[in-house]
Amino acid sequence: MKKTKLILSSLLALITVTALVSFRYSETNTYSADDLKQMAMDWERAKAYTQEYLNASTDDVVKFKPTPEMRTFGQQMLHIAEANYGLASMATGKTSPVAFGSLEKSDKYTTKAELTKAVMDSYDFVIAATKEMDPAKMGEKVTVFKFEMTRALALNKVFEHQTHHRGQTTVYLRLKGVKPPEEKLF
Repeated sequence: MKKTKLILSSLLALITVTALVSFRYSETNTYSADDLKQMAMDWERAKAYTQEYLNASTDDVVKFKPTPEMRTFGQQMLHIAEANYGLASMATGKTSPVAFGSLEKSDKYTTKAELTKAVMDSYDFVIAATKEMDPAKMGEKVTVFKFEMTRALALNKVFEHQTHHRGQTTVYLRLKGVKPPEEKLF
């Protein structure tokens, strides 16, 4: 019961943060250099938080798959990395150095060290792309898959995606007896 309450409260916190970020970076706002600076700071915080999850893991956790139809912990993290590259590339127009689909299906990232480097590199890509954005272009429309949205909203969707999947890995850690990192909202 205590674990269920903790998991539910963690999910509620993630939903709240996502809602706050969505409001701040909605489609109707105009953007300044300070807004982009804040977005980059949010990504720096997300990177540090994801690093804490990776630090809490072990090589055994990296390979752990709770059920046959689920991803392993490592695949979840690589899924985050792929989306960071792919979706941020669509949002910012910056060319991704990684081909979409090449990380998660690769057997190259089987250790904690290899996985951590791949995932942290993806955060560095998003942070750099965000810092390089022209605030005047944040309201431009882009197509992400088949959905048209502003660049700002697309960047928000990337942030929401990584938050969602990192939150899922909380359960992986707990199932392996590892205490997940404390919240990092600010």
